[in-house]
Amino acid sequence: MIWIVAMLVFWAAAWRTNVWFANSAYAEMTAVRISVPVLFGITILVLWECLVRGFGVSQVILPPPSQVMVVFAQSTDLLWVDFVQTVVKGALRGFLMGAAAAFIAALLIDRSAFLTRGLLPIGNFVAALPIVGVAPILVNWFGFDWHSKAAVVVVMVFFPILVNTVQGLRATDAMQRDLMRTYAAGYFQTLLKLRIPAALPFIFNGLKIATTLALIGAIVAEYFGSPTRGMGFRISTGVGSLSIDLVWAEIFVSALVGSAFYGVVAWIEKRVTFWHPSQRG
Repeated sequence: MIWIVAMLVFWAAAWRTNVWFANSAYAEMTAVRISVPVLFGITILVLWECLVRGFGVSQVILPPPSQVMVVFAQSTDLLWVDFVQTVVKGALRGFLMGAAAAFIAALLIDRSAFLTRGLLPIGNFVAALPIVGVAPILVNWFGFDWHSKAAVVVVMVFFPILVNTVQGLRATDAMQRDLMRTYAAGYFQTLLKLRIPAALPFIFNGLKIATTLALIGAIVAEYFGSPTRGMGFRISTGVGSLSIDLVWAEIFVSALVGSAFYGVVAWIEKRVTFWHPSQRG
């Protein structure tokens, strides 16, 4: 009973500290902005550890974070192999191919009213397809290696990037386009110097959405066929063999990678679209 009271006191103290950081005069400082989520995350981990050990929860059901970290430290070679297979070969390559295909399709749609009425509804239909239905088909088509995982990622990231890019290309108003005409600018000059720069915030919105979809798609696709490596493969076999601590280690790696991937795209966006009102200050 005493440890429950101590845990509640710790939670209240951590919550109060976070609220003070968030509402302080230094809330906009980089160090303070980073400390708030870090402190909150540490609080969750401490409570998780206390609850699991205090209530005697079996490690087969939910291992404590300390045990997950031990397995993580002992399995770095295995986790690295899975990272390369799933993230580098599957998710990243599929992301790049899907983004390139979506951008080219958006330019074609922008030039053709027929494609606007024909391709966008098809893209909406493809985006609505369940990944658990598409993944086994693509695995049968492209094999068990990373190619099928990249294909699944392409299907998942294509539509969000396409829709945002098409919307961004139409973001300029008539006065801006008329001004380019008065300068005798052709279609491609207007596209490169006005419309694509104006579309960059929309394009990056699609890319940021696609970062998480790419990793999810690659991991889920490995459930339906994979060589004896990969994060999805390891999670599936780990659950079957009751190696739940290894499963959580893989989940920890995927969370880190997803956050880092999103952060890199957001950092590039901030550098490229520094002129946009959303990036000021």
